[in-house]
Amino acid sequence: MEGLTAQAAIVEAPGGEFTLAAVTIDPPGPEQVRVAIHACGVCHTDMVMRDGGLPIPFPVVLGHEGAGVVEAVGSAVEGIAPGDHVLLSFHSCGRCTACGDHQPGYCDEFVPRNFLGARTVGEGDIRRDGSAVGGNIFGQSAFATSALAHADNVVPIDPALPLALLAPLGCGIQTGAGTVMETLRLQPGQSIAVFGGGAVGLAAVMAARILGASRIAVLDLHPARLDLARDLGATETADAIERLSGPFDHIVDTTGVPALVERAIDLLAPRGTLALVGAYPPGGAISIDPAAVMSVGRRVVGVVEGGIDPRRFIPRLIDHYRAGELPLEKLVRTYRFAEIERAFAASSEGSVVKPVLVMPAVS
Repeated sequence: MEGLTAQAAIVEAPGGEFTLAAVTIDPPGPEQVRVAIHACGVCHTDMVMRDGGLPIPFPVVLGHEGAGVVEAVGSAVEGIAPGDHVLLSFHSCGRCTACGDHQPGYCDEFVPRNFLGARTVGEGDIRRDGSAVGGNIFGQSAFATSALAHADNVVPIDPALPLALLAPLGCGIQTGAGTVMETLRLQPGQSIAVFGGGAVGLAAVMAARILGASRIAVLDLHPARLDLARDLGATETADAIERLSGPFDHIVDTTGVPALVERAIDLLAPRGTLALVGAYPPGGAISIDPAAVMSVGRRVVGVVEGGIDPRRFIPRLIDHYRAGELPLEKLVRTYRFAEIERAFAASSEGSVVKPVLVMPAVS
């Protein structure tokens, strides 16, 4: 099998712009799956990686909410075939204790497999003018018209479903919804506050509504996002933490702002749980009174990708979408692949909750 010529968005160095360029995608290795990418969501983590906030290999092809159609599979791949419509998620080893517990977001090899572009012997690569380009980000690097994914992070879906609309299920939506449904396991009648009205936060709101929360409060600085949060199920909103009235059984922080985390503790009910979901600054510190946590049984838990197994959880989210309980169309705005800089700008300024890039039609 020969390599495939594709178009990819490449960032040359930290903080650089995206440049569309021709690349060669190798044939898939034994456990890889080559996918013709039809759409890919823009995630906040892509911005962090683009700006050098995570240890990725430059020049690099980013993108980790890919959706498309399988082109070819490796010799060891089972249950996935050319022509399958799929969503792509994060990559894991499948062998460690966390993976065995269906918690692949806490895989022993999560960092090398998702950020470092690490490959095993025999895996395909991305090349530009004969030289390797940083890829395999989140096991996919889907800001391209074709991408090499892996058997463990490919989720087949009904071909009748809209790929561009469902692409964000692979990261942002599953992170917010999974945090509420699987990590916190919110019970009917409980209360929750969500800090941040981006895609992750609003996914948490929709999940809380689905599970029957009695109070759903959202904190954000953008009036339009607060309006959208109410439309999606929030019962109250605020643009400053002082305007939130506790206690809450659960708080989900998606902002990554340490000062908000510190103040969240006092808003927790006895035995309440604070879930840390945001992109927190490396080496940062949070000051928390341990007595305020210990004395009433409060908990603080870190969450990666919602604490879910994508191959199990994404089908559940699709069921909620089919039932009209996950109106992704209210979050998503599509952009042509060539408009990638415009899509990132819209996400950064907060005017669009979830930009999704749509790739040129495959001839």
